[in-house]
Amino acid sequence: MKTLLLLRHAKSSWKQPELHDHDRPLNKRGKKEALKVGAYLKDHDLVPDLILSSTARRAHDTAQTVAEESGFSGQVDLYQDLYLSDASCYLDILSCLPEDANRVLVVGHNPDLEELLTLLTDVTEHLPTATLAQVDLPITSWQEFNEAIDGRLQLLWIPREE
Repeated sequence: MKTLLLLRHAKSSWKQPELHDHDRPLNKRGKKEALKVGAYLKDHDLVPDLILSSTARRAHDTAQTVAEESGFSGQVDLYQDLYLSDASCYLDILSCLPEDANRVLVVGHNPDLEELLTLLTDVTEHLPTATLAQVDLPITSWQEFNEAIDGRLQLLWIPREE
């Protein structure tokens, strides 16, 4: 069994309208949310073996903060294809992961994450910023990962509701 943790990036700032969308940083609330997600992962024994993130600044900053706060000891892997893509890009990337990664965290964007969640679980949920979804996958190898998989949504956690 593999576990996929889907995390929508935390709340970003719109204070600098001249910035390209890709370069928008987290705002104050977003920074707090990312810290809460990291603490949640640590407190609930959900620290991932691998963290993947979109290259967008708000996603990368979320991933870095979550990694540090959770005690994750690895490096956050950045993927340009996780920015402004679709669920099929996520599927392609995840199907090539190393076998020793049993729990993987992906930090990305909507609507891609919502589409992926529905594709994997047949559950449709809105994912506000910093929402964490835990999907258990009935596979032993990431090479088995595809859109026909019958994943199970185990958890949907929204830090601002805490």
